[in-house]
Amino acid sequence: MGGAFTRYRVIAWVVGVALVVLVLIGMPLKYVFHDDTVVAVVGTAHGWLYMLYLAATFDLSRRVDWPLKRMLLVMLAGTVPFVSFYAERRVTHWLAAEQQPRTPAPVAG
Repeated sequence: MGGAFTRYRVIAWVVGVALVVLVLIGMPLKYVFHDDTVVAVVGTAHGWLYMLYLAATFDLSRRVDWPLKRMLLVMLAGTVPFVSFYAERRVTHWLAAEQQPRTPAPVAG
């Protein structure tokens, strides 16, 4: 699971940064200054990277046995600016919580 988790974290950040650049830099350049160079380059890159994000999320979700709803919500996080960063932190916390050793409850006696 360690490799799948690392791949997910890296691609989540890369997709998140690409989407933020696209929305905060590319879109204003396109619609205010009529220069669509950034949108053409970063938009295409984000589309391909998002496919890798979907694959990495699917791989991780199957390895840690997430419910379908959680997997789909994490997948959708790559489509909204800044949400992939939040989702990556949540996934990190979920997996850290799952890694904690479970101590048995004390027996009353």
